[in-house]
Amino acid sequence: MKAIAISRTGGPEVLQLIERPDPQPGAGECLIAVEAYGINRPDVLQRKGVYPPPPGASDLPGLEVAGRIVAGDAAALAAAGFKLGDAVCALTPGGAYAQLCVTPVGQCLPLPKGWSMAEAASLPETFFTVWSNVFVRAALQPGETLLVHGGSSGIGVAAIQLAKALGSRVIVTVGNEAKAQACLALGADVAINYKSQDFVAEVKAATGNRGVDVILDMVAGAYIERGVQCLADDGRMVIIGVQGGVDAKFDAGAVLRRRLTISGSTLRPRSLEFKASVARALRERVWPLLEARQVLPVIYRQLPAEEAAAAHALMESGEHVGKIVLSW
Repeated sequence: MKAIAISRTGGPEVLQLIERPDPQPGAGECLIAVEAYGINRPDVLQRKGVYPPPPGASDLPGLEVAGRIVAGDAAALAAAGFKLGDAVCALTPGGAYAQLCVTPVGQCLPLPKGWSMAEAASLPETFFTVWSNVFVRAALQPGETLLVHGGSSGIGVAAIQLAKALGSRVIVTVGNEAKAQACLALGADVAINYKSQDFVAEVKAATGNRGVDVILDMVAGAYIERGVQCLADDGRMVIIGVQGGVDAKFDAGAVLRRRLTISGSTLRPRSLEFKASVARALRERVWPLLEARQVLPVIYRQLPAEEAAAAHALMESGEHVGKIVLSW
């Protein structure tokens, strides 16, 4: 098969088109003939040598695919309601940048009716992440307010649409006016340009000084202290990235007095059982929204599969709104 490998740590240019033997699925796994795959920030971090794949995973980058099942554990496929030839999208432990990819059957989801392969490839990593963090860990409820840092990212646009579809108010931070307008068009109630506005003051103004109930934070660093100031009493902050650094200070007294919760998680090392439980919840709660077009794909650019280096450069430029997808 053809695949895109990381030839060495470094910039986007280290991604190289290669050929290697076809992978073989094991117990509980299936083999997907990949038609499209999505680009995510963990792929960039793996390329830079700071986010290695977990033990047993493919050394090829890539965490999400869409394609057709061509082989696999027959009993596991039958139990999940799949058969050979079915069109699926899937969260993968690695190896998505290839024409064939092995993944646990429990992490596969049917292609949403009416969605293309490229559109479906934009779903798994972001929707597994948003669901498990915003709706499970932080338990966002209808009527509550969510603050999303990085509202125009792939995770951001998924969080906006899901939270709105399920009855919550959404505030986002973005880096320019064009991104602010894009987020508002997707349903965000308030978009704050963090480069020209104090997002703490803007959040307080937008909530009548109450604050938000949940924060999805991909930045960390100094944002944690400011996030504490943005939270309402009993608010919950979930950290899913550290683009702003790992060191932070905050008012622990405020956390105590106001019963705040600060937690964090990363999806890739979680157990197969946890990821399968998220897939089941998505199929039940979110897939009907996708098929009804209440939640839409947001693809910034679709490129040929071999242009992974250009896709990584585009992601690192920060200009994109939504997902970057590549197709074989």
